[in-house]
Amino acid sequence: QVNLVESGGGLVQAGASLRLSCAASGRSFSTYTMGWFRQAPGKERECVAAITRSGSSAYYADSVKGRFTISRDNAKNTVSLQMSSLKPEDTAIYYCAADGTWRLLPSPNAAAYEDWGQGTQVTVSS
Repeated sequence: QVNLVESGGGLVQAGASLRLSCAASGRSFSTYTMGWFRQAPGKERECVAAITRSGSSAYYADSVKGRFTISRDNAKNTVSLQMSSLKPEDTAIYYCAADGTWRLLPSPNAAAYEDWGQGTQVTVSS
């Protein structure tokens, strides 16, 4: 099990940038595929980005490609989500999640992730 704590959310205007961070503690961080998910009111939780254990491969939702970048630092046990050109539709609670199963590619399926952070609110005003 790994404990996850997100930070960096806030209220920004459309077009702004924001960087989310997730700090992990517990089992070896480098053995986990990491994902960033978001959930807006009345909508299902969706994966916006995920990254493999080594950081060699990443997944991005079509809605964020070219605007969001996921990265990880295994030495610091952190995974980050750099968000730019934010839109009002990016407003949601953002969650960090950990998948302990080895996969060639990161899974966008929430069911694949065993451990979750408490979430951080991102609000983008128009």
